Amino acid sequence: MSKVYMENLKDRYRDWVLFKRVLVYLKPYGQWVALAIFLLLGVSLLNLVGPYLTKIVIDDYIKTSDYEGLDVIAGLYLAVLIASFVFQFFQNYLMQYIGQKVMFDLRSKVFAHLHKMSFSYFDKNPIGKMITRVVNDVEVLNEMLTSGLILIFSDMFTLAGIFAVMLYLDWRLTLVVCMVFPLLAGATRLYRVRARDALRKNRAHLSELNSYLEENLSGMDTVQCFNREKANLKKFEGINRDRLKEDLRTVYYNALYMPSIDFFNSLAVGMVIWYGGGRFVQDEIQLGILVAFIQYLQKFFEPIRDLAEKFNIIQTAMASSERIFELLDTPEQISDSVPPHSDFKIQGAVEFKNVWFAYNDENFILKDISFSLSEGESLAIVGATGSGKSTLVNVLCRFYDIQKGDIRFDGKSIKDINKYDLRRQIALVQQDVFLFSGNILDNIRLGNRQIGQEEIESISQAVSSHNFINSLPFKYEQELKEGGVGISSGQRQLLSFARALAIRPRILVLDEATSSVDPETENQIQKGIRELTRGRTSIIIAHRLSTLLHADKILVLKHGKILEFGRRKELLQQKGVFYKLCQSQLQLQGLTSGNEGK
Repeated sequence: MSKVYMENLKDRYRDWVLFKRVLVYLKPYGQWVALAIFLLLGVSLLNLVGPYLTKIVIDDYIKTSDYEGLDVIAGLYLAVLIASFVFQFFQNYLMQYIGQKVMFDLRSKVFAHLHKMSFSYFDKNPIGKMITRVVNDVEVLNEMLTSGLILIFSDMFTLAGIFAVMLYLDWRLTLVVCMVFPLLAGATRLYRVRARDALRKNRAHLSELNSYLEENLSGMDTVQCFNREKANLKKFEGINRDRLKEDLRTVYYNALYMPSIDFFNSLAVGMVIWYGGGRFVQDEIQLGILVAFIQYLQKFFEPIRDLAEKFNIIQTAMASSERIFELLDTPEQISDSVPPHSDFKIQGAVEFKNVWFAYNDENFILKDISFSLSEGESLAIVGATGSGKSTLVNVLCRFYDIQKGDIRFDGKSIKDINKYDLRRQIALVQQDVFLFSGNILDNIRLGNRQIGQEEIESISQAVSSHNFINSLPFKYEQELKEGGVGISSGQRQLLSFARALAIRPRILVLDEATSSVDPETENQIQKGIRELTRGRTSIIIAHRLSTLLHADKILVLKHGKILEFGRRKELLQQKGVFYKLCQSQLQLQGLTSGNEGK
C-alpha cells in the first residue's frame, strides 16, 4: 500500500470525539433512545432476579421443605421470564428502528456532501473509495448503534447490578472475586490496542479493494482487449491478501481473548468454591448464597465474554466513522460567497481577464488567457491535444477555481455569482456522454417535470434525435441502462444535445460534442445547432471544419497560451495558424472524397 494511502490509517480522531459525533445523529430520536435505555435497564434488573430467587428457594423453602412456597417462587420465576421476553422484544425492535433512521440520515448527508465537492476532489479520490464511505462504512455504524453502543448500557447495568447484589449477599466473598479483575482488565487492554489497529487497517484495505474492483469492472472492455486478466487478478490478489492478513490478525486476537475470559471466569468460580465452601463448612455462609454467587458470576462474565464481539463491532465502527467524518470534514473547495437567487439571469457576455489556472501547484495549464464574447456570439476553440481547451471550459463552468485573473459574465466576476445559478444557465455537451438509468424522457429533462413532452419532442427534432427515438419500441419511454448501454455512441450524443437545450441555457458549450457522430448525422446536427444557438452565446471545441466555419470568433491555443484570437474572416485573411488548419482540413477532405470516388 502506498505511503499516501497509509497516512489515512493514522489516529486523527480520539474515540470519545468519534462517539460524541455519532451520538449527535441520535439527538433527533432522543425520546426513543431514552425509552430503549429504560427497557435495557428493565431487562438488566430482571436478569438479576433469577439467581436471587434461587437463593430464596434453597435457603427458605427447600431447606425447610416448604412446597407451597416453591409453587409461588416458580410462578414468580415464570412471570420474570415473560416480562424479560417482552422487554427484550420491544428494546430490540426499537434499537433497530433507531439504527435504520440514523443510517438513512447519515447516508443522505454523506451523499449530499459528495455533491458539493469540486472536480479536484474526485480527481484525487477513486469512486470505489467513496462507495465504501456511503454504503459499507455507514452500514457498520448502524451495526454499532443497534448491536454495540446502546447494548453497552445493558452490560454496564448488568455488571453494576450484579456487583451490588454480590456485595449485598456477602462483601468478603465479593472482595475475593475482585482479585481476578486486574488480570481481566490487563488482558482486555492488550486486546483493545491490537484489535483496533487490525480493524482500522482492515477498513482501509476494504476501501482499496472496492476501488480496484470498481476500476476493473468499469474498464472490463480494455482489460479483455489487452489481455490484462491475469495481471489484474495478480494485483487484486495482492490487495485481497493484505486484507486477509488483517482479518487473520483479528481472528488471532479473538482466539486469545475469548479463552482468557473463560479462564478468568473459571478462576473466579474456583475461588468462590474454595473460599465460600470453607465458610459454608464452618456455618458462616448459607448454601443458597453460595449457589447464587456462582450463578451471578456466570452472568457477570457473560457481558464480558460478549465484549470481544461488541468490541469488534465498535472498533470497526470507529474505523469507519473516522473515514466518514474525514469526508464530512473535507471542506467544499469551491465555496459560494453569495446565496443562490432563483431570478438571477445571465445575458451571455463572457470575458476572460488574464486567467491563470493549474490543477497542481504552479504547473499552469492556462497562462494569461484574455478574450471576450458579446451576448449571442459564438466562439470556436482550436488547438492540439493538451493545449488547454477542455480546461478552459472547466473553469468557465467553475468546476475549478482559477488561481489568477478573473472570469466575468455580463461584467460580473464569476466569484460573485452563486455557482448553482451559474451552472443552471450554462449547457455543457461533452465528448463522453453519461446517461442515467431510466427512460429517455427523464434523461432529457433530468427530473424537471415543468418541461412537457411536446417541448422535448420539438427540441429532439431540432437536433435530429426524434427519428431514432421514435424508432425504438417504447419511444420516449424506452428504458436505458446506466451509461446508455443499448444505443450507439452517436445516439447518446444526440440525446446529450437535446438534454443540454432542454434547460434553455444562455450559454451553450460544446466540448468536441460531434466527435462521436458520423458525417451524415453531423450535417443534420449542424442545422439544428445553428438554429438553436441563435441568440445564445456559444463556445465550441471542435476540429472539424464544418463546425469552425460557422463560428463568429476563433481562439487558437497552444500549451495553454493564446496564439490567435479574432473574427473568423480576419484570421483567414492573416493566413496564420488558423488559416493553415483550415487548408489542411480542406486538403484532407478532398483526399478523402477522391478515395471514395475511386
